[in-house]
Amino acid sequence: MKFIVFLCVLFNFMSCMNTSKTPKMSLKEIAKELMAHSENAALITLDSTGVAHVRAMDPFLPEDNFTVWMGTNPKSLKVSQIQKNKLVSLYYFDKKSAGYITLQGVATIVNTKDKKEQYWKKEWKNFYQNSTTDYVLIKFVPNKAKIISEKHQVLGDSITWEAPKLPL
Repeated sequence: MKFIVFLCVLFNFMSCMNTSKTPKMSLKEIAKELMAHSENAALITLDSTGVAHVRAMDPFLPEDNFTVWMGTNPKSLKVSQIQKNKLVSLYYFDKKSAGYITLQGVATIVNTKDKKEQYWKKEWKNFYQNSTTDYVLIKFVPNKAKIISEKHQVLGDSITWEAPKLPL
């Protein structure tokens, strides 16, 4: 009987060991990799009737705390929706690695000269004729995130398919 218990404990211990020689990436590192390799992100806002509106965005790379900055037209529908309801979602999908990250959090509109200069892309010049009046920033600060990465074997629950939570 002791031998059987010993074998069970040994098997359990061996199955928990990481046998690869390269260290695994943390969920945060995997999430940032997904965000960097995604061509765009989808920003999801809600209108006053609760209908979700999704649009493609060209965000900057996330900061260390996963804050994301995006540019937009101050007259766009998303700006007025964010001003009425700051709770939004941001979704990144990387087709190559079959992975995604969904972040939920708070968005605010930022219209300060220093931040607009800091978060500016040259390729946006044709979209915003006057960066002083035709361009504002959306600052997104997440408070929840879920991630899937087949490449890194970060998979959902086998029964519910719920994606693993990323601690923020």
